[in-house]
Amino acid sequence: MINDAILPTGTQYEISHGPWQAIVTEQGATLRSLHYEGTDVIKSFDADQSPTSSQGQQLLPWPNRIRDGHYTFDGMEQQLAVSEVDRHNAIHGLVAWSRWSLVEHTDTSVTQTIRIMARPGWPGTISVRLTHRLSDAGLAVEVTARNVGTTAVPFGYAAHPYLCLGGTIDDWTVDAPFTSWLQVDDRLLPMQMREMDSIHTLNGLTVGQRTFDTAYTVKGDGTVGSPAWRIRVSNGETSHELWGDAAMSWVQIYTPDDRHSLAVEPMTCGPDAFNEGPTHGDVIRLEPGNDVTLHWGIA
Repeated sequence: MINDAILPTGTQYEISHGPWQAIVTEQGATLRSLHYEGTDVIKSFDADQSPTSSQGQQLLPWPNRIRDGHYTFDGMEQQLAVSEVDRHNAIHGLVAWSRWSLVEHTDTSVTQTIRIMARPGWPGTISVRLTHRLSDAGLAVEVTARNVGTTAVPFGYAAHPYLCLGGTIDDWTVDAPFTSWLQVDDRLLPMQMREMDSIHTLNGLTVGQRTFDTAYTVKGDGTVGSPAWRIRVSNGETSHELWGDAAMSWVQIYTPDDRHSLAVEPMTCGPDAFNEGPTHGDVIRLEPGNDVTLHWGIA
């Protein structure tokens, strides 16, 4: 019977606090929707649909792309499946389409967990615990990855929200403490870090007709804990803030073709970070028994 059918993204976990409402899915611990006073804060999709262009998904144990799915770690060559076929890269990690187990679901929060086991191209075992929580301040997300195996592993994380403000992004302004941007090739793989210039700066300027699929480094304000930095996206009197802790030291800005939302993606590292190059220095090394906790959110 149709009522017994499982939705494409599995169980839907609804949470709310005051004017805030959100839905997180069983598949991928995906942030399917976020509303403030009934208005979309992020680009949403319906319960009978699957996310497109990674909207709302959790990207780990690496974000963005790995060249040819190949890298070397501790002297051992690793070969991941090529999941971005047109550019021949491994993209966005291993868990976006996987089932996450429920730990706790309250009125205001949902906590889920997943274990990533060793497999071709991924040498170890990690356990990840992820909480979405609503409060007066908005949405806060906490991610803890722990190496529960016997082998050290490289690690990176990103989230993929698309912010909505009404109208097209051409008239939106972005205020962001970006310090440099990453020049990439036609496969969107790193070439070199570049200083900020008039073409790539977004600070206080309208997006206009520009298109972006650009990774930036972001400088914290020296605050201990989180938020260490904030990015404000505005359209007239309406604005949203995306924030992150000091470990989330990269942000990807992406302008979708329909130009009705703006992807602002907090990341711990840039593309192809598992390989030597301009992004490699921000890979997190997780030794057996070690963990890392990351925070980001939307206000």
